[in-house]
Formats: sequence, structure tokens, C-alpha cells
Amino acid sequence: MTLLGSVRALLAVLFLSFSFSSIAAQPEPIDLNTASVQEIAQNLSGIGKKKALAIVDYRSANGPFVNVDDLARVKGIGKATVEKNRHLIIVGKPAVAEVKP
Repeated sequence: MTLLGSVRALLAVLFLSFSFSSIAAQPEPIDLNTASVQEIAQNLSGIGKKKALAIVDYRSANGPFVNVDDLARVKGIGKATVEKNRHLIIVGKPAVAEVKP
């Protein structure tokens, strides 16, 4: 293999390595109805522990979020923050407590 061929091979390997690392680095969306304060603060941009606590408190006081846009109802969270994080948020159905006869 020539020097040029070796350089091309090295560049191809580096390119593929960076491509796969950026794919793997994509965070999993978090569920607003089940995520903890820590999960929310660590995964959402512009939301620290104080706002994450406000999200969990809102959820406890008002019931589960129905859609992602409901997040803007939490004091201190605006529509811009919702839009910035929309790809990182899901709103699943909360677990239903089992009713015993």
C-alpha cells in the first residue's frame, strides 16, 4: 500500500468513527410524566434543577402532561424552551394504579 493509500484508509476510518460517535451521542427522549428531577435537569437544555423541580411539582399538582406543549404551563418555562427541547421530550401515559376489589 502506498503512502497515499494509507492516508486515505486512515481518513476513511476516522470519518466513520466520528459518524458513529455522533449517532451514539444522541440522547434518548425523556418522558415528562415519569422522569425524575435529576433526569430532567441533566437531559433538557436550559433547565436546571430548580426548573426541573417545578416541572415535577406541576405534574404532581395538576396531573400528567397530555402533550409536549403543556410544558410551557410550568412557571419559568416558555415556548422557546419547549421548542429547543421538543426533540428530547415525550409524553407517555402515566402508569395507572392497580385497583383492588
